[in-house]
Amino acid sequence: MTRIALGVEYCGEDFFGFQIQANLKTVQATLEQALSRIADEPIALICAGRTDRGVHATGQVIHFDTKAVRPISAWLQGVNTYLPASLSVCWAREVDDQFHARFRAIARSYRYIIYNQSIQRAMLRHRVGFCRQPLNVAPMQEAAQYLLGEQDFTSFRSSQCQSNTPMRCINKITLVRQNDFVMCDITANAFLHHMVRNIVGTLILVGRGLHTTLWVKTVLEARNRALAGEMAPPEGLYLINVLYPEPYLFPPADLPFLV
Repeated sequence: MTRIALGVEYCGEDFFGFQIQANLKTVQATLEQALSRIADEPIALICAGRTDRGVHATGQVIHFDTKAVRPISAWLQGVNTYLPASLSVCWAREVDDQFHARFRAIARSYRYIIYNQSIQRAMLRHRVGFCRQPLNVAPMQEAAQYLLGEQDFTSFRSSQCQSNTPMRCINKITLVRQNDFVMCDITANAFLHHMVRNIVGTLILVGRGLHTTLWVKTVLEARNRALAGEMAPPEGLYLINVLYPEPYLFPPADLPFLV
């Protein structure tokens, strides 16, 4: 049995999320069908992080086991011939059986992109979040620092979250403006369901001047989802990187188009 790791990217608007759902087009189902054709046997895969409907990825990592003996090129170019244009394999590596795409990951990074202008742009549809009110990034960045470290993120988890604990550790969070785009990059050991989108929605209220920076600390400590901001839409969210310990050093995602 051989274990293969793949780096995958996809445009989320074409799929009903990552995880298999009956009678719906998902990233997992599409990948497993393509991999099974190359392996000539059923393939079941595991991913680093399940993304919701409409959420994109440039740095998703998966792994699967197979009895098939194939060159690495078959898991790369070969699989891509059976995938739609909105989904592609970027790299392939043979790994040992100690590797696990989900449980060996030590950090995950997401980027949320907000187009901050009074008029929406048709060409950005399904690619970015949108806020027509002017955003002041400086207080958003200041407020975000209250979220660093290991803390209880109950205020930023969805009611459908299945995690056994609300504790997560955010290692880094930065907000920057680049012309009409505001980008929020968050790296953590793991994320709760809708955690990033709820954080972004909350920080947007600070950027609009509707709340102070200290309010974010109050929301976090309250452990009450009802106090946080409205969840940001999925279109602006990208899974951009998954970090593993040595010897699992994989190619970084290439992000030239992410603003």
